[in-house]
Amino acid sequence: MKRGELYRVYKGSSRDPKKYRVFVIVSRQVLIDSKFSTVICAPIYSRYDGLSTQVELGIEDGLKQTSGIHCDELISIPKSSLTNFVASLSPDKMMELNDALKVAVGLTNKIV
Repeated sequence: MKRGELYRVYKGSSRDPKKYRVFVIVSRQVLIDSKFSTVICAPIYSRYDGLSTQVELGIEDGLKQTSGIHCDELISIPKSSLTNFVASLSPDKMMELNDALKVAVGLTNKIV
């Protein structure tokens, strides 16, 4: 299990209308490799609005259609739920993901 990997996760009893949703792992690798039971993930929706907190993905990224990683909706998911591997993000997409996460959590070089 690595940062930047996509997994299809069963979400049956949640408020999400889809029974399955694809998520990308965004936790740092040291946490993923630890005994901690959960990792932080970002959901992937079939909607991409071009926001600075989103990363566009497509068929070339292992998905069925154009979609978007939504970094404003981070969630903690048990590692045991991440069993249905879909794909891994390319280095370029990882850089885009890092930039979108910085915007989503308000990380800047300025002292505010």
